[in-house]
Amino acid sequence: MEEEFHELTDRVRAELRSPDDLAAYERLLALARKNTPAARDELARMLVAVERPLWAREIAAFVLGCAGDKRAFETLVLLLNYREPVRCATAAHALGRLGDPRTARAAAALATNPLRTAYALHPVRLLAELRAPQSVPALIATLDRLLTPNTPYWRVALACVEGLAALGDRRAVPTLTAAAAHPRLAAAAAAALARLGV
Repeated sequence: MEEEFHELTDRVRAELRSPDDLAAYERLLALARKNTPAARDELARMLVAVERPLWAREIAAFVLGCAGDKRAFETLVLLLNYREPVRCATAAHALGRLGDPRTARAAAALATNPLRTAYALHPVRLLAELRAPQSVPALIATLDRLLTPNTPYWRVALACVEGLAALGDRRAVPTLTAAAAHPRLAAAAAAALARLGV
């Protein structure tokens, strides 16, 4: 967690706007370093307190998630679906370590929602990491939907191809075969099919 936590705290520090923000930020870091049940209880209270800035909730949820504290789940899923990719990435990292069985269902719902495709990159990558029962069907469904000419979401499609390659499930063969006809996906799809013995 150390490297990701430092990246998060460095980014958040740049968002601080006042001495009060800085004081709250330093208090959060102190709680994170304590890593005691009492400190985690206080971090969990921040997740539901009114008028807390997003950055404070993000730090609290990240620390709790990486510690396996399921009270972070709802906040992390909200951040996984956020409009800023860097926050999605942070949430995905913590959700991957949370160990909550609801995580795969939530990631699958976000990845397969056609209205949220622009924000689906990190849910897709998280599904591949989790290797859950929902992972392969969700990645296939998402990739099938994105196999249209000139899709602006080819990076999401590529992440689906890479995830299906990593998961190594032969149910993906028809979709990967179709993906191989798309110039931006062809090399990754061919490599995925080769891994599957096709």
